[in-house]
Amino acid sequence: MDPNFHHLSELPLPLSFNTFTASSSSRPSDPWMDPGIWRKLPSLLLDRVIAFLPPPAFFRARCVCKRWNSLLFTSTFLEIYLQISPSRHHWFLFFKPKSQIIDNNIRAEGYLFDPYELAWYRLSFPLVPPSGFTPYASSGGLVCWVSDNPAPKTLLISNPLSGTLNQLPPTQTSRYQPSIGFTVTPTSIDITLAGDDLINNALAVKNSTAERFHVDGTGCFLPLWEITSSLPRLCNFESAGRMVHVNGRLYAMSYHPFSVSAYDVATSSWWEIQPPMKRYLRSPILVESGTGKLLLVAAIEKRTLIVPKSLRIWSLQGDGATWVEMDRMPQLIYDPFRAEMEQFGNEFHCVGHGEFIVFMVPEMGHLGVLFDVFSKRWRCIPPCPYVGMAGLDRGFAYEPRLSTPVTSLLNYQFSAAPFQA
Repeated sequence: MDPNFHHLSELPLPLSFNTFTASSSSRPSDPWMDPGIWRKLPSLLLDRVIAFLPPPAFFRARCVCKRWNSLLFTSTFLEIYLQISPSRHHWFLFFKPKSQIIDNNIRAEGYLFDPYELAWYRLSFPLVPPSGFTPYASSGGLVCWVSDNPAPKTLLISNPLSGTLNQLPPTQTSRYQPSIGFTVTPTSIDITLAGDDLINNALAVKNSTAERFHVDGTGCFLPLWEITSSLPRLCNFESAGRMVHVNGRLYAMSYHPFSVSAYDVATSSWWEIQPPMKRYLRSPILVESGTGKLLLVAAIEKRTLIVPKSLRIWSLQGDGATWVEMDRMPQLIYDPFRAEMEQFGNEFHCVGHGEFIVFMVPEMGHLGVLFDVFSKRWRCIPPCPYVGMAGLDRGFAYEPRLSTPVTSLLNYQFSAAPFQA
């Protein structure tokens, strides 16, 4: 049993797999199920069929025989897998709050949520230490971890399915809690890290900058971090933690006061966008929509409003300055959701991926909500069975991939020493 997906044997097989099993046992005389035929199927054709399996089914299939178990490490199979480019899985990856991680010797774990089947999976990160690093971003099947220590930041990039781990060179400056824009394509990795420089607090001087790391297959490398720009004067990312990538631009929520900071990666230029209902926003969060638009999600609290308190979603229009309300969480769902929020400082967490947005209350495991952007459908989702009532904290859009060949560029550029805990 592969350790990447711990409980796959406890789950029912996909419908197609169940159908195949039932047919072969109930109709042994069916010529289409004749083992003699399937045994003679060319290995390349069989590998092509296996490459279409979703990750949980693939890891279950590895238990069939030694050859299938070794496919993950076979270059021929991985080439077929990359050529086929299986349909994208708009899944979500969550982690436990740091307050719930007591034993620093245990391996890091993530919890995958499949919004199509409303199913949870447990995913291990055996090469990433659970202490000293925090997951900050995810893209293209890779997860980016950032060091917690007050020094130039060290970033680790891991693929939990293939078991790879790459360490990047340290950033140029020390920072408090930076925001990170992490974008991975089949041929490139681009990281923008922005926030306050870590300087002497007694000086009461704020120096906010952004620095960038970039490698791609066309020979364009920024093999070391490079300071690219200064942030807007009133920009404050201390509470944000991440950026959202939409159409070549990065967006981050700036706090105190609320505003949306936009960054054009190509020109290294920043500007600010005013959010809607700025005075009445609570816990505003930016997410990416499957329509290629930037969405703003926030709770609204205005005492003079006739309508009840609500949680709303706005979409940024093509002019880059106008917001249009897209939808509101139904009151029957919002009332119990808000009751949980009140137990955690009136804050909530949400993350978008493809056509879905997931809403959760940090460190509360009672209620999660799923919103389908295309159908405008709201649903409650089951709690993760692996964390009890402790709840989950950081969530990321995650697209599981068996192979991320772009990481070979990092291996080519750097000879990073193994991580020392």
